[in-house]
Amino acid sequence: MKKTVTMALLALCALGASAADKKDSINPNKPVFTVVKENPITSVKDQNRSGTCWDYSTLSFFEAEILKATGKTYDLCESFVANKTYMDRAIQVVRLHGDAQFAGGGSSYDALYALEHYGICPEDAMPFPGSLYGDSLNNYVEFFSVMTPYVESVAKSTAKKMSNQWKVGLQGILDAYLGKCPENFSYQGKTYTPQTFAASLGLDWNNYVSFTSYTHHPFWTAFPVEVQDNWRNPLSWNVPIDDLGKIIDNAIMNGYTVAWGGDVSEDGFTRQGLAYMYDTKKIENMEGSDMARWLKLSSEKKKSIVDSLGVNVPEVTPTQKQRQERFDNWQLTDDHGMLIYGIAKDQNGKEYYMVKNSWGETGDYKGTWYMTKNFILANTMDYLINKNAVPKDIRKKLNI
Repeated sequence: MKKTVTMALLALCALGASAADKKDSINPNKPVFTVVKENPITSVKDQNRSGTCWDYSTLSFFEAEILKATGKTYDLCESFVANKTYMDRAIQVVRLHGDAQFAGGGSSYDALYALEHYGICPEDAMPFPGSLYGDSLNNYVEFFSVMTPYVESVAKSTAKKMSNQWKVGLQGILDAYLGKCPENFSYQGKTYTPQTFAASLGLDWNNYVSFTSYTHHPFWTAFPVEVQDNWRNPLSWNVPIDDLGKIIDNAIMNGYTVAWGGDVSEDGFTRQGLAYMYDTKKIENMEGSDMARWLKLSSEKKKSIVDSLGVNVPEVTPTQKQRQERFDNWQLTDDHGMLIYGIAKDQNGKEYYMVKNSWGETGDYKGTWYMTKNFILANTMDYLINKNAVPKDIRKKLNI
C-alpha cells in the first residue's frame, strides 16, 4: 500500500472539508447515518508524510483484537514495525541483486510478521514520530531520499563478496530517523522485552488469515496476491466475490474488525469521508449529458455533481468479472490500508462500512470514512482477519 499523505494534500483536504461543510448544510442529499453495528477501536492516528498505512491500519487491527480479547487498550508502536520491516525488505533486495522494489509500502502481513518474529513495544518506548528530525509527525521525505539510494547501491554493487557492514550502516539510518528498537522497557510497572510484551497481549498469531477474490487462480485455494508491496509473498485464500463480502459482514456483526487493503484512487473516494462506486453512465443520463460532454467537465465540476447527488448517487454493482478486468488492466491497484470496524446505513437504507483511516481526524467524520459495500467489494485487494470471524461453512470448506 503506497498512499503517502503530503502536507499539501492535507491542506487541500482541510479546504475541501470546509467547503463541503458549507455546501452540505443546504444539501438535502447529504447522508444521515444510523449505526447498525460498531465495534470498539482505539484512537485515530496520523501517518502523515509516510507510506505506512499498512503499518498503522494493521496495528489498529491488532489493538482492536486486544480490546475484544482482553478489554485492554494499547497504543502499539508503528516505528518499531517500520524499523524491523525496512531492514528485512532491504535484505531481500540485496539478496536479489536489486531485482526487487525497495519502497515504503507494505502489507498487513508485514506487521503480523514483525509481531510474531520480533515482538512489539508501546508507542512511548520509542521516540515520538518525527521528533528525531524536528518534525511533529512522520515525514519520510528525507529519510527515504537517504535510505533508498543506500540500499540500491549495495544491491547493485559489483563486489565479488559482500560484507555485513552494509547492514550496520542501514541500521544507523533506520535508528536515526525512526529511533532504536528497545531491547528492554518498562510498561505499567513491569519490565519487558519486545518478545515478552507481544506474548503478554493475549493474542494467538496463528489465528490470522488473509482473503482475496480473483479468477486467475482457483477459488478455495491460497496464493500470494501479485502486487509489489506484497513482497514477503504471504498467501491469501481466494474466494468468490459474494463470500468476500459475507466474511466481512460476519466479522463485523460478531464483534471483529478487518484490516483492509485496497484501492482508494477511484473518483468516488472523497476527501470528506465518503466512498461510492458511482456509475458514470447513469450520472451522465441524470445530467442530460453524453459521454463526450461528461469527459470535458473539469474534475471539480464532476465532483460537484456527485456531491449534490449525495445518497442518491447511482452505483455500479461489482461483479467477479469486473474485479478481474480492473486488476489485470491496472485499474484496481494496491493503494491504501484502513480498518473496517462497523456497519451503518443512510436515510435511504443503503449500507456502508465504517472505516478507520490513518490521516488524522480529517474529513467530515473525524477520521472515519463511510464506504459503501459496493465500493469495498469492487476495490478490495485483500484483507487480514481473525479466522474465528469467518463463517463456519467457509472455515470448514477451507479447513481453517
